[in-house]
Amino acid sequence: MHSDRQTAAALRKFELPVMLTAVFALASLLGLLWQSPAPTQRSVIIDTDAGSDDLLAIAFLLSRPDIRVEAITIANGMAHVSAGGQNILRLLDLAGRNDVPVYLGNRTPLAGNAEFPAEWRRISDQLPGITLPPATRPVASLSAVAYLSRRLADTAHPAYVLALGPLTNLAETFTRAPQAARAIRQLVIMGGAIRIPGSLGDGGAIKTDNTVSEWNMFIDPAAARIVFASGAPIRLIPLDATQRVPIDMALLEQFQSHASTPLARFVSQVLTTEQDSIRQEIYFAWDPLAAVALANPAEATFKPMAIAISEKQGESGRTVEVKRRRANAQVAMDASALRFRDIFMTALGVQ
Repeated sequence: MHSDRQTAAALRKFELPVMLTAVFALASLLGLLWQSPAPTQRSVIIDTDAGSDDLLAIAFLLSRPDIRVEAITIANGMAHVSAGGQNILRLLDLAGRNDVPVYLGNRTPLAGNAEFPAEWRRISDQLPGITLPPATRPVASLSAVAYLSRRLADTAHPAYVLALGPLTNLAETFTRAPQAARAIRQLVIMGGAIRIPGSLGDGGAIKTDNTVSEWNMFIDPAAARIVFASGAPIRLIPLDATQRVPIDMALLEQFQSHASTPLARFVSQVLTTEQDSIRQEIYFAWDPLAAVALANPAEATFKPMAIAISEKQGESGRTVEVKRRRANAQVAMDASALRFRDIFMTALGVQ
């Protein structure tokens, strides 16, 4: 009996560490299983004319852990190219993203001399009411077109491209290197108006008989024609979708009271400078919706369409849906304001 008790005690002393080891091993295994996999980052090149809503879209993408902003190219549009480049450098400094190079595009459209109203350009250049640190580095020495031509030749590493202004840089790239269009994984473009009026008359800034064109396409219609004929996999975010997503006072007040990060406070400042338009219910998520649709494609409802760019007098730059022709774009015809609000605010840490 004494011998049996000793044997049983010895077995218990042996079993305890074995059981503990097994428990710890199981816990470690479960921990590995419960860990969320690291998000796969999408590499994005942003082509922007550095207007205020462009800055909102860029701040959103810089806040997304699943998006890697690889480079930013500056198009001629709302801001003058040099001023736009400096403002984007300053925004990147604020975000702690000095690793993102900025490339300047041409200062004029491919054809013609259309431009945004002078007062809009002055505001985009100077950003009154918005605080940004001074730029600590220069823009890249390569031009935007030289960079895009070289980068998009790397078909082994296709990139998403988000175009937020006139399409001059992309059109010049596709003309110089036609294969570049097919090396893009997805080209998301904010611009155009399909079944609703255009935006040239907004705010009464200019007198025009053109009621059908949207500004980004109107500034450089020759570039838009090249891009839509390029074969690039286009997702177009026109005014038809953006008008479904107003920026309202409730969203502005949420940012004003809950912004706690540098980028969220920046967004609050930008929106505050636009509060008169927001209060009048004429400010919409133009470029921010395009950025959200790139990051979360289900945010918008897309329809395949054949899109042509009109050259007719009085409607230059109009985006025309051509029936009975093969689709060259997926076009967003609807979007959810509630989903946009949730996605946009969550990324920037405002709840």
